[in-house]
Amino acid sequence: MKLILFGATGMIGQGALREALRDPEVEAVLAIGRSITGQHHPKLREIRHPDLQDLSAIAAELSGYDACLFCLGITSVGLSEAQYAHVTHDLTLSIARTLAQHNPGMSFVYVSAAGSDASERGRVMWARVRGRTENALFRLPFRRVYAVRPAGIRPRDGIRSRTGYVDALYRVLGPALPLLQRALPAYVTDTRELSRAMLRLAKSGGMVRVIEARNIPGLGREGS
Repeated sequence: MKLILFGATGMIGQGALREALRDPEVEAVLAIGRSITGQHHPKLREIRHPDLQDLSAIAAELSGYDACLFCLGITSVGLSEAQYAHVTHDLTLSIARTLAQHNPGMSFVYVSAAGSDASERGRVMWARVRGRTENALFRLPFRRVYAVRPAGIRPRDGIRSRTGYVDALYRVLGPALPLLQRALPAYVTDTRELSRAMLRLAKSGGMVRVIEARNIPGLGREGS
């Protein structure tokens, strides 16, 4: 299987890249982003592309892939709905539409968030935008589309969040996170488990297109 990965430098994307490179069923990974990881691996090729809203300059590089793991995302803290939607909805859909044109047989696995509002009418701004993004993705002509909705995520394998206050919070909670994950597996996953769940969906599909937080641990273990 050949994968395209967006968001490889973020916390979730770092985990996805690590597990994809370790997976014997993944033969190639193309990581695209405004910055690159700088890793060297025989399976990995990276493209630094400053304007992700317009992929026309690298369109020739996008064909021939079986799946996309979409791990790009930002926090809604301090943003208006328009600002948050510009990245969370508009950028995501712009990239997804381009990929659908070049790879109609592709599976698209989107990292959403627990609590996303599929009705698009709730009071919580970020949840409405996430739900609207999921719904729009489901309408695109991919082979399969999945929205994975993690809640708490425990970073592993030296992975760190690039968001300062999130990284600081993880450092404070670090010793407690393994205990929380064992006690509350429906609410806390980790970067390995989440990444393996995404890879399983990309490779084999799933029974439902929205993967709630409580379903990630079993799916991730089965994909390990």
